[in-house]
Amino acid sequence: MKVLVLAGGKGTRLWPLSRKYKPKQFQKLFSDKTMLQETVSRVLPSVSFKDIFVATNEQYVEEVKRELPDLPRENIIAEPSYRERVAAFLLFFCYLKEKELKEPVLILPSDHLIREEKRFQEVVVAGARMVSDSPESLLLLGESPIFPDTGLGYIKKGKYIKKENEIEFYEVDTFKEKPDVKKAQKFLKSKDYLWNAGIFVFCPELVIKLTKKFVPDNYKRYRNIRKAFGSKNFEKILKEEFLEMDKVSFDVSITENYDKNIVIPTSLGWSDIGSWAVLKDCLASSSENYIKGNYIGIDSSNIMVYGTNEKLVTSLGVKDLIIAVTDEVIFVCNKNDSQRVKELIEKLKNEGKIDYL
Repeated sequence: MKVLVLAGGKGTRLWPLSRKYKPKQFQKLFSDKTMLQETVSRVLPSVSFKDIFVATNEQYVEEVKRELPDLPRENIIAEPSYRERVAAFLLFFCYLKEKELKEPVLILPSDHLIREEKRFQEVVVAGARMVSDSPESLLLLGESPIFPDTGLGYIKKGKYIKKENEIEFYEVDTFKEKPDVKKAQKFLKSKDYLWNAGIFVFCPELVIKLTKKFVPDNYKRYRNIRKAFGSKNFEKILKEEFLEMDKVSFDVSITENYDKNIVIPTSLGWSDIGSWAVLKDCLASSSENYIKGNYIGIDSSNIMVYGTNEKLVTSLGVKDLIIAVTDEVIFVCNKNDSQRVKELIEKLKNEGKIDYL
């Protein structure tokens, strides 16, 4: 099985820690390994380095090489620009041999937390078997929600298919994008909804066929790139064709239009670390403070300080705050507003303060 690790995102919701020159996937959030290194370590028991590909923006290629010295250089896929997942998947397929297009591949982001790694490996192996037996299936992992998250997409389970080694398979009934609080609470209570983890197992041949049907222009450009792969004109044609690909979401353009999606409900301790509040809750309980760096506080509760040893952070009589300190930026927000960081990013852009992004 081949594995594609997606490492080209900018992780703006964790600004100012996640910056354009070193986004979230290249940060050490939970251990002495970066998120990218942890992701690759998580799949290594099942596959070898030669089977792992990392898709990233061309500006991050050197960082990927530094972090993953055992990864073959030819397995680092340099995207000329960020064009969303459909384009990223199609470029990955260019690196596969014809026979490998008929075999299951695992696609996963590089910036997610998974605590139950052994269980994750079992689920992936079971998912690959399912897809091998049913190559027309597009399989997703859905995490059982533990709170009403409004920043995630949801998958509603449909008809039960089967159970294998305590792993259940269901048809997908429907997808629901980021709901409001009331809907998220309803989803949590119903037990029929799962967080969409953005982790897929499928045969590339199927997705190529679906792209031809639902995103035809991208399919034509994929064929041109694949035809040029390995030739002296490859870089030139890649830039010309890839930059013209439609910037479309895989979920919206492909999975939501397909009727043979399968989901495995999981409880992997998964999180997409999609905001400072989520990161805080992954590192400490809601009633505890999480402190990194030089800090002194009095009567301060449920706060997160993500600082350095060089600058002292102090607080007095505050609660529910996120305080992040970098060399150039001090960021403070209410924990409940942490999903709104993108508004701040847009304001910085509008005011020409792009050096802080």
